[in-house]
Amino acid sequence: MQARKATDLMRVTILGCTGGVAAELRTTCLMLDEDVLVDAGTGAGDLTVEQMLRIDTVFLTHAHLDHVALLPMLADMIGPRRTFPLRVHALPETIAVLRQHVFNFRLWPDYTILPSPQRPYIVLEPITVGQTLERGGKRITTLPVRHAVPAVAYRFDSGGASFVFSGDTTYHEPFWDALNAIANLRYLMIEATFLDDNTAAATAAGHMRPELLARGLRRLDERLRGRMRLLITHMEPGNEETIMAQIQATGIGLEPERLHRGQVFEF
Repeated sequence: MQARKATDLMRVTILGCTGGVAAELRTTCLMLDEDVLVDAGTGAGDLTVEQMLRIDTVFLTHAHLDHVALLPMLADMIGPRRTFPLRVHALPETIAVLRQHVFNFRLWPDYTILPSPQRPYIVLEPITVGQTLERGGKRITTLPVRHAVPAVAYRFDSGGASFVFSGDTTYHEPFWDALNAIANLRYLMIEATFLDDNTAAATAAGHMRPELLARGLRRLDERLRGRMRLLITHMEPGNEETIMAQIQATGIGLEPERLHRGQVFEF
């Protein structure tokens, strides 16, 4: 892995950003520079073999299928083609789900011990909330969120600016408090899965809806709101325009941007 210069920009490429699959719709997957994936939803399937071989590390927000579905196939594709394992960082609870339900020789081969325990295709490494890791000069920090299963958000910090990806979450004050502590916050990529009239589903599933998003945004310091771009992800397919309209109608004083597959952000 090449050393990163202090003047290098970080780059986030959106490979998938929807709450479901259909033609042209891919579930959550981000690529940080060329060697890190954040989540491994169906968006990872659009990478070429050459691009997959450059991926050294995966950071998972949580264990739900729309965020991990392509991980076993990614390990299968790149494992035999190189001499070092794919490193996957996730909460201990997420790792437990992967071991029990994915890499179990029933749903998929256990590449955490194949082709041998000494040289597996994939290594699962636990993380904790608030932990900062450096990978190739990239600083990646976990932030607290609240979802139907244990989950984290991620902050990517280039030094000059930060990009925060919420993963899946409902309203959670510690998350917004953590954002207020990020002086160089430039991008907030945050979910808004359900319409406001679908309160029961949003509550049961631990997802955001426009009113909850607005409540959180109002907690942000004005200095952050004034220079931050608000990127909306993980909307329920078919309801995207209505969700965006509901967010705008909350009067939050920010212009929400609907994310699209293929967008690139440098910071």
